[in-house]
Amino acid sequence: MQTKGKIKTENFSYYLPPELIAQEPLKERDSSRLMVLRRDSGQIEDSSFKKLGSYLEKGDLLVLNNTRVIPARLLGHRKDSGGRVELLLLRRLTEEKWEALCSPGKRVRPGVVLSFGDGRLEAEVLQKTAAGGRIVAFRAEQPLEILLYELGRIPLPPYIKKHLEDRERYQTVYAREEGSVAAPTAGLHFTPAIFEELKNKGIDWAYLTLHIGLGTFRPIKDEYVEDHIMHSESFELPASTAHKINTTREKGGRIIAVGTSCCRVLETMANNRGRVNEGRGETDLFIYPGYTFRVVDALITNFHLPRSTLLLLVSAFAGKEKILAAYEKAIELRYRFYSFGDAMLII
Repeated sequence: MQTKGKIKTENFSYYLPPELIAQEPLKERDSSRLMVLRRDSGQIEDSSFKKLGSYLEKGDLLVLNNTRVIPARLLGHRKDSGGRVELLLLRRLTEEKWEALCSPGKRVRPGVVLSFGDGRLEAEVLQKTAAGGRIVAFRAEQPLEILLYELGRIPLPPYIKKHLEDRERYQTVYAREEGSVAAPTAGLHFTPAIFEELKNKGIDWAYLTLHIGLGTFRPIKDEYVEDHIMHSESFELPASTAHKINTTREKGGRIIAVGTSCCRVLETMANNRGRVNEGRGETDLFIYPGYTFRVVDALITNFHLPRSTLLLLVSAFAGKEKILAAYEKAIELRYRFYSFGDAMLII
């Protein structure tokens, strides 16, 4: 196999002391710390999220992902044997059909019926997927959306071991469009007070939707980055948002993507002149070092797992050496990492 010039995945590893993995959100969303990384110089500043507005300018535009996490974990049993089973919904295919992960899944073959909530909700397994999941068809007397909120649980990332008392804390304050199994965590720091301050400074914002799947947590297992197959996620970029972005760029303002999910959608829908189009669909855009950004000027993000596609994206945006130096500094300063952790502004 030709490997000359390929990027080794191991170069995007780092050691994180386990105690720095945030197990719960802070009491106040905007009390998180903010590391500011300058792309041009590599300069690092230790700040706080409440000071976000001081790093932005009048005429800038924030783009946020308004997806909402659904209670996608269902605990139940097999109707035939009574054996316990857990279903994790990944994405909706039709009104009744979903792609899901099943655990334990070895004996859950097509035709098996799963029962949840004392039989109030049932799911028939229709087929296995190439990735090892299942296609299931739900049946119930009540709408599935209602039953999910009664019977389901919010699927927290695997590195969070502590029970979350208030599941709204794994939602952004602007979450509207249901469909994610993971939160757009860069947005968890925003509060109405932050938005009010930005508005007063002449900084605007707009929304798009990308439903985040479990692939966001999966490390790259291939030896070379280019061999990794990127997961696909559904998105919608409204006409109103596309208009705001294009108008902002025409006036010389900057586009600040709030989160890697927004960044992927914007770059998916951008042309070579930096204009974006409205639209909806699926994106499997894999951004890693060597990628040329077309529309995103700055990025607000959290700190990401080693060997992850998200770490590759921020490394493409700021440079691997600068990102790994910033992560090293964040560890030295005892920043909180991952979903409930602190934030970074790459500008």
